[in-house]
Amino acid sequence: MILVLIDHDRGELDALSLRALTAARKLSDEVHAVVIGSAGAGLSTIVGEYGASVLHVAHHDGLTDYTPAASGRALVQLVSTLKPEAVLAAGTPRGNEQLAHLATILDLPMAAECSEITLGNPHTVVRARWAANLMEQALVHSELLIATVLAFAVEAEPSPVSSVVQDFDAVLEPIDLLVRILGRGGEAAKSGASLADAKVIVSGGRGVGGPEAFSLLEELASLLDGAVGCSRVVTSSGWRPHAEQVGQTGTKVAPDLYIAAGISGAMQHIAGCKNSKTIVVINTDPEAPILAYADYAIIGDLHKVLPALTEAIKATKG
Repeated sequence: MILVLIDHDRGELDALSLRALTAARKLSDEVHAVVIGSAGAGLSTIVGEYGASVLHVAHHDGLTDYTPAASGRALVQLVSTLKPEAVLAAGTPRGNEQLAHLATILDLPMAAECSEITLGNPHTVVRARWAANLMEQALVHSELLIATVLAFAVEAEPSPVSSVVQDFDAVLEPIDLLVRILGRGGEAAKSGASLADAKVIVSGGRGVGGPEAFSLLEELASLLDGAVGCSRVVTSSGWRPHAEQVGQTGTKVAPDLYIAAGISGAMQHIAGCKNSKTIVVINTDPEAPILAYADYAIIGDLHKVLPALTEAIKATKG
């Protein structure tokens, strides 16, 4: 049996968890899912659609928001009861962190961001290194495999089964709740598509020039029913919130169209956007590294190109 951690943000599913469920089904005919916190109980239908016959729900008064150490402790409790062959999660910052706590408590190895998994003695994994510029085959010498699934390495494929909910009370110590979210501020206003779900993303880097110029990206994204993204240097400068950062330490995306304006193309950013179906680059530098990943490139000033694109799209919409 494979146990899959289904990550959620106050009840809102991280869709990459469905890819982890699909990966689990390739390893075993019996797949269980687990959510941390009562807010995730409503996900039983969707996990059943993707092959989980049981959804385990960890309950505790302290599990009202993201609490990584408490997640690890609750997972230890469930693993000791179920004795699964493997525990999987999506290879996101949150998925990696929660399973790292599980592995630490159990004093076991963890394999992060695996594109391939073969169970055995030892287990064999292929995992991404150096922002997925290098794929490493490794042996994991542990009876229980703890691993995360590389984002977008597996397509989410439905396989409906009847799913039941099994509740359990998480036994936590005060130290497990030491690191937790007390409040949220500075997040982008939620209008339109999110980065994770958007079919179109218009993303900006240092070359945009400042926070005010992002209005050009916002207008274009709105016309295309898309979302606005940014590079790490932009969020580090305080121009845009971290929630919009695309990259290895931000959100990994795979839209139908990714428009990169004023982004040079550091390896960490490419790791977040290279799964896009079509990449359009707007840059004044014909030698910018991101051009190596572009399907189409416009060598020019984004402050002229973006308004021209916007007007052209408005014209086609009448």
